Amino acid sequence: MSSSSPAVHPPAAPALPPTGTPPSRLVALDVFRGLTVMAMILVNNPGDWGHIYAPLAHAQWHGCTPTDLIFPFFLFIVGVSIVYALDSARRTAPHGPLLRRIARRAAVLFGLGLFGSLFLDWDLSTVRIPGVLARIALVFLGCGVLFVKTTWRQQAILLAVLLVGYNVLLQLVPVPGFGPANLEPATNLGAWLDRLLLGEAHLWKESKTWDPEGVLGTLPAVGTGIMGLLVGQGLRRTSLEAAGRVAWLFVAGGAALLLGLVWNSWFPINKSLWTSSYVLYTGGIATMSLAALYWLCDVQGYRRGIKPFVVFGVNAITVFFLSGLIARGLNRWQVTGAGGSPTGLKQWLYETLFVPVFPDPYLASLAGALACVLIWLGVLWVMYERRIIIKV
Repeated sequence: MSSSSPAVHPPAAPALPPTGTPPSRLVALDVFRGLTVMAMILVNNPGDWGHIYAPLAHAQWHGCTPTDLIFPFFLFIVGVSIVYALDSARRTAPHGPLLRRIARRAAVLFGLGLFGSLFLDWDLSTVRIPGVLARIALVFLGCGVLFVKTTWRQQAILLAVLLVGYNVLLQLVPVPGFGPANLEPATNLGAWLDRLLLGEAHLWKESKTWDPEGVLGTLPAVGTGIMGLLVGQGLRRTSLEAAGRVAWLFVAGGAALLLGLVWNSWFPINKSLWTSSYVLYTGGIATMSLAALYWLCDVQGYRRGIKPFVVFGVNAITVFFLSGLIARGLNRWQVTGAGGSPTGLKQWLYETLFVPVFPDPYLASLAGALACVLIWLGVLWVMYERRIIIKV
């Protein structure tokens, strides 16, 4: 973790750790992060947004598709990573400098999110303030401070308070100007608060009246990070053998998943609202997924075929940030398309390279997304081999 600006650390990309990796580093965590970011690149870059296979699209409102698992997985990973990055320091170093490091990194992540929203527009009056990187920054800040200053029991209690309290706010508190509490996109309490604090000009441009990464929804998103904190601390328990840790993770993850499904009956699973049932459901799946990877990679020492995921995992924020900027730039770069009309370079490349080869528009769109993942895999592979890791 560096100070206030991105930095390149040439010696920081070692070869894949050998079998029997010490508990100070989890191969499974790099693999899980890499899988998550690869999925994020895949669903964010279809060849044609009008032709997307259902599992690669978000749920319309209530419900959860495989795509809706990606962002909570990343926030869960943030929580686990904090434990492995800060556990030794919080025990031996003064807390003041450590908290300042956490705040600086959160500020840089938030700033990168604003830069991404401003890129090629540079209009502060309409820049979207919430967003993926902004939420990652706030979750990292909240979970970092909690990890340094609280025990795991206090974190577990706070998780329960956040989830129950958020449920009460959204389903019992009347919405000013609209009446009774509700869970509709533009009239729920969170949407009202976003408009009050940020103004419609600074919200998601697809709606203008609500934002899927809004202010109030960040509270349960911190809960997702706390679940990662608890799992990370469980993995570092020296009182349990590896098999015991894996069993503990599967039991805890399964219980969270089931509780999320039960809660869904009156507080529906919903990514945009980041409902409490969604936190438990996705956190449970994330816990069991990490448990399986931990058993496979760190306990059994399996290494074959995991390198593509590792190279994505060690430069996760870099590829997410740069892929968004490049896609936006390619969309703005106008070229002459079919029939002589101007079109964005990204669309032109898709129509030229993929549409003629794949008659099925859904398959062509998927092929375009997979090509994007493969291009970034090549770039990140070279960076990994040259020991280049960009940290913020």
